[in-house]
Amino acid sequence: MTDAATFERCMSTGGVAVFPADTVYGLACDPSSADAVRRLNSLKGRRLSKPSAVMFFDRDLALDALPELGPRTRAAFERLLPGGVTLLVPNPRHRWTLACGADPGTLGLRVPVVDKLRKVRRPVLQSSANHAGEPDARRLADVPEPIRAQADLLIDGGELPGTASTVVDLRAYESDGVYEVMREGAVSRQSVEAALS
Repeated sequence: MTDAATFERCMSTGGVAVFPADTVYGLACDPSSADAVRRLNSLKGRRLSKPSAVMFFDRDLALDALPELGPRTRAAFERLLPGGVTLLVPNPRHRWTLACGADPGTLGLRVPVVDKLRKVRRPVLQSSANHAGEPDARRLADVPEPIRAQADLLIDGGELPGTASTVVDLRAYESDGVYEVMREGAVSRQSVEAALS
């Protein structure tokens, strides 16, 4: 069974996986399973009220799943993803509220470049594979041992760049073209500005 098939099976049965993104190692689970989301946050020592990202491994699948995104936001999505960026977009239909923390009107979205998982067809709730507030993991061995021991699946992707994704707020982009780089990470602020100018 391929990594993608094993990963999808883990998600479909309510499991939690440690996997390589294109930035740092992450934890993933089914975004519609309250039990799985609670377990993921418990592994991290993280409050459920803190938002996570919903990750797709194919940009077109992400766009198809969010038909309510306006044309300007969709164009920005296509210019910035796939890659090491998390986009904050309006979530008027309150999709995947378990990933939204205290604000169901905002959705964080990621589409990484991960060859091992590019055939995964389902969205996942994703967070970094570390204890809350601790350094990000660039190797599987850097993921805290208690997390590795309690996860249902471990996928080794070798050594990763080790810098978390850049977070870009596009919530006002559709109406007035305004965006904000909330956290500069794997993609430089200048690259974001060039893509959105």
